[in-house]
Amino acid sequence: MNAVQFRVARPTHQLDHITRFYTEGLGMPIIGGFKDHEGYDGVMLGLPDATYHLEFTQHSSQGPLPEPTAENLLVFYFDDPEAYRSANNRLQQLNCFPVKPENPYWEGKSHTYEDPDGWRIVLFNGVFTPALQH
Repeated sequence: MNAVQFRVARPTHQLDHITRFYTEGLGMPIIGGFKDHEGYDGVMLGLPDATYHLEFTQHSSQGPLPEPTAENLLVFYFDDPEAYRSANNRLQQLNCFPVKPENPYWEGKSHTYEDPDGWRIVLFNGVFTPALQH
């Protein structure tokens, strides 16, 4: 795989609330966006180098959206405990509080939240170290 960028895209009916959650709550910068592109509005939110980013789109038809589950997770890893605490504090200042994770693996080392659409994010206090599993 020689891809140089990675984007996760998801529809919403609450583009303004979602944007606020990810920008004010998580501190992600807006790196792009569009209005009324063939009925779609959207915003792209990036990590510091914008190599990895999220896109949220909202269609004017407001058709049905996929339902979130407790196991659909977007995990953010923090290599700095103060940055981890700060991200948790920002979300809680937006009246967004941790929920119990479905998988007990996340307990004690992270906090799980639901965004305005009910999709879950995990703030993990540490970094992922790949290990080969057999």
